[in-house]
Amino acid sequence: MDERVTVHDLARRLPGVADLRNLCRSLAMLDAILSPDRESRYHSFNAGWAAGEEMASMRNGSGDEYSIVFSAAGAYVRGFGHESAMSPYGNDGEPWPGVIDEVPEAFRSCVEEPAFTDEDGVPVVTACLWRGKTDDQWHHGTIGFPVGRADPDGTTGLFELLVDRTPEAFQRFAEDYYELPVDLRAVRDVYALRPLDQQLLSSLNAEVTLADLAQDISEIGYPPPAREPV
Repeated sequence: MDERVTVHDLARRLPGVADLRNLCRSLAMLDAILSPDRESRYHSFNAGWAAGEEMASMRNGSGDEYSIVFSAAGAYVRGFGHESAMSPYGNDGEPWPGVIDEVPEAFRSCVEEPAFTDEDGVPVVTACLWRGKTDDQWHHGTIGFPVGRADPDGTTGLFELLVDRTPEAFQRFAEDYYELPVDLRAVRDVYALRPLDQQLLSSLNAEVTLADLAQDISEIGYPPPAREPV
């Protein structure tokens, strides 16, 4: 994002739940193609994360991360900027006031989810949003941001590809992160959730086959490859 934002701005700029879920699946599929090594991937998506729940996640390898839980209730977004002034670790081991205080009952289990807390049960969060299945907008808590901080909750760097949802934005990101050329037409196809074929894969990573990606396609819930005519 060119300008600095907070969770307030993010709430206005995120797409609806269905579009966000599709985007997250596309990002995870692209990373799976570009990075066969799961540990090196930036984006992931688990369509069977828990009973009735799917989870999209991002880890940048430097301590910043987000998780998005999709369920029948809607969607819950947790972001953590490890250098944020609003980190629990600079606030006496407690989440910054207002960040999670108003999360409704439908999403409280996400706040307390062990995967999103540290070994002491403290929620690892600097930014939080939620959207119920019948809501027409994203919600966040009432927050007094630290004074004089340009990026108080870490939102500016965490959610760039969820705000700039163009294939060109992913191409720029991936060419920088993976340090290799990335075919824009292929990115557009995956953003459109086009079923994969070998030609599409090879345009992104000539060393990956459909068989290599079978587990990832299933885990992500990406549309399966079209069957070859008999």
